[in-house]
Amino acid sequence: MQQRHYSHRAGPIDRCTLCLLYRADPGKYRHRRGMLGPLLKMFLGIPERRSNYRRYRDYDPNPSRRRRRVTTTTTRVAHVAAEQPMTLAEKHAAEFRQHTAPVPVAASTAAASSRRFEEPRPATRGVRSSVTPQRRGRQQFQPLPPPTGQPPYHLSLDDVLPAEQMTAIRNSGRILMHVAGDTGGVKAPQSQQIVAMAMETQFQFPDVTLRPAFFYHLGDVVYYYGEAKEYYSQFYDPYVHYPAPIFAIPGNHDGDVTEGSPPSLTAFVNNFCAATPHITPEAGETARDAMTQPNVYWTLEAPFVTMIGLYSNVPEGGQMDDDQINWFINELRTAPPDKALIVSVHHPAYSADSHHSGSRYIQETLDNSFSQSGRLPDLVLTGHVHNYQRFTRQVEGRHLPYIVHGSGGYWHLHYLAKKEDGSVMTTPYQMPDNPDVTLEQACDDRHSFMRLMVTPRFLTGECWTVSRPQESWRAPATRLDGFALDLQSHKLVRGTGLR
Repeated sequence: MQQRHYSHRAGPIDRCTLCLLYRADPGKYRHRRGMLGPLLKMFLGIPERRSNYRRYRDYDPNPSRRRRRVTTTTTRVAHVAAEQPMTLAEKHAAEFRQHTAPVPVAASTAAASSRRFEEPRPATRGVRSSVTPQRRGRQQFQPLPPPTGQPPYHLSLDDVLPAEQMTAIRNSGRILMHVAGDTGGVKAPQSQQIVAMAMETQFQFPDVTLRPAFFYHLGDVVYYYGEAKEYYSQFYDPYVHYPAPIFAIPGNHDGDVTEGSPPSLTAFVNNFCAATPHITPEAGETARDAMTQPNVYWTLEAPFVTMIGLYSNVPEGGQMDDDQINWFINELRTAPPDKALIVSVHHPAYSADSHHSGSRYIQETLDNSFSQSGRLPDLVLTGHVHNYQRFTRQVEGRHLPYIVHGSGGYWHLHYLAKKEDGSVMTTPYQMPDNPDVTLEQACDDRHSFMRLMVTPRFLTGECWTVSRPQESWRAPATRLDGFALDLQSHKLVRGTGLR
């Protein structure tokens, strides 16, 4: 390649010398662009330095000339590169190509088609309230731990609360409770703490019967693998001042396992299914005793209400063995007919969200059990989906509320799905895939909790939303939704437009 000389940082004497040299060999010398450039070109005919860039470099100030000369420039650069010695990395790459056979196109395509990069959403367009569950990742059905109590796994509220409080509840003719699911404040504990503080404010009534008698947890107490070390930060510490017992059914994250972890639900059993009340190591410096539930699926006997709690295990969409299903059918069949009946399970039968959706398996399992037992519950409580949704299902001439509450504290809320045309759902909204199911109310942008009240005649419920972490934590909770079910007519008398 011909060497060229330029007048960079040249003084007046050097410029004059270059002018004389240019006349001797015009192809070898150029001057720099500057104030003298136009004068030298005008009077002496010496071209400017940029012409050298245009001809021999990958740069030209004029885009049109750059496009016209792209082929020439590329050829020239390739020719110059071929003259340069190969680097060590280039030598290794060349040797690898010589000794490695090319991958066939068909094999490469097949390998690419088997790769997984995402978890598909329940529906790319439109709203579906229930889908056939698709197993996610390594989620596997986990064997259940042995029961800590005797069949049929009942726990009476009389064995938990003081006798004087139980007497007051029975004499008042009402019992109140808090309900929430998916509370574990992993990563960002602020929302869980705000919900817990708001729940505590509802204990300020002088009348003990106007306070919630207990908190019923719908699963996913801790994330992500039910580890014992997470119980203090995600359960005991947030509820350190909550002045009532906390019962729970396990969620999928409570039962999930990872490499090297103890058997499924070990920590849950230690903290919720203890043989006797005591302070567990997970409780740390708090003073809350472990709960004494007899099994991971169990029944709570309380004044005016019976609550059957199921465990839907780890796989997406839920899964139950025959022993639990048969137990459930018998519990439905033998439940007192003069009390309200509530069924709780972590995975929802119906959900209009864009993350999980409802589970057709849970829907069919519940329906088959209702049919075989000849008994319908008055309310179905579920979690798993991180928002609040209240559905009304019309079945056998009755209104059967199905509630999804999974916004009790976990940081990631799940949005509702959009309609087929991309617009936002407005409630009430009839589910296209289940016409007998109507979404009455929903909230997908705030955390919340529920308060239920049961009397011999009515079952009422309210959903209360709380402040976002960037807002004032002292702001009072806001009542978002309310409903009332007549336990004699089995019809909603408030919170629905259905007849």
